[in-house]
Amino acid sequence: MSEAILADEVVKRFGEVEALKGVTVAIEKGELFFLLGGSGCGKTTLLRCIAGLEAPTSGRIVFDGEDVTGLPTHKREAAMVFQSYALWPHMTVGQNVAFGLEERGVGKDEVKKRVGEALEMVKLPEGEYRDRGVGEMSGGQQQRVSLARALVVRPKVLLLDEPLSNLDAKLRVEMRSEIRRIVKENDLTAVYVTHDQEEALSVADRMAVMEFGKIKQVGAPEEIYRRPGCRTVAEFIGETNVMEGGVLGMEGLVSVRPEAWNFGVNGEGVLKGRVVERVYLGALVQYEVETESGLQVKVSEMNPRELRSGEVSLAVERSDVVMLKD
Repeated sequence: MSEAILADEVVKRFGEVEALKGVTVAIEKGELFFLLGGSGCGKTTLLRCIAGLEAPTSGRIVFDGEDVTGLPTHKREAAMVFQSYALWPHMTVGQNVAFGLEERGVGKDEVKKRVGEALEMVKLPEGEYRDRGVGEMSGGQQQRVSLARALVVRPKVLLLDEPLSNLDAKLRVEMRSEIRRIVKENDLTAVYVTHDQEEALSVADRMAVMEFGKIKQVGAPEEIYRRPGCRTVAEFIGETNVMEGGVLGMEGLVSVRPEAWNFGVNGEGVLKGRVVERVYLGALVQYEVETESGLQVKVSEMNPRELRSGEVSLAVERSDVVMLKD
């Protein structure tokens, strides 16, 4: 693969606040790349700089080897999908989808053809939905219209800013699969901002975890989850136990995921303690174990035959104990 987007030493200041602190990240062609982090980490600001909606204070944005830092969004062949859908309530579905093409002076016949194609891409059949008012549609359908409006201009880059945060849990799962399908079927490069770790882990090709205007780690979902490089990443992506050494003789700061622990057989284990809290979730049981030294350890057990209580011992494989930089 070759590089589609490069943010090169991007700094963005809003008055005295430095929202981005020299961010550099490369995104490959055809990649579904996530920017992930808590509120105020800089992920949306970076997306808006990539989109051309914010001008970096310093640094460059490069598309396919061309410096586009000074170009508006439409000249970058990029399209944006917003959290709020940003649809025109007085227009029909077809009129909303056609808007960007009409602004570009595309002929009526071509507009009609491309609107129909875009609606089919997002599984809103033209005959049923083109003339419907957007106010008559569910949140999931409105987000599909928003996607169609972005796709109709045939962008090379699709930019998504928390596109599913207004949907209920079931619709979010459905729509994140749809977004991945659309990106891959249309050979798009996509940059997707979210704070939802499950969304990122289940959909991304790669992701960047951000904090305080900096990128802490970039990698594939399984790499980020299983081999976090620092405490910020370990604690943000899923649950973990961050411990000061003492596990299998490893010294320093370590991370052990709750599901990595095994309850020891015949009292054998690296830690001994007692169950102080238990949450039954059907296929999964979550425990909190207080060790002899007073440490609180989170432990997850899949599909247990019986629920644990009282005194227990815990064991873990060396490969599941991850040393952290900070």
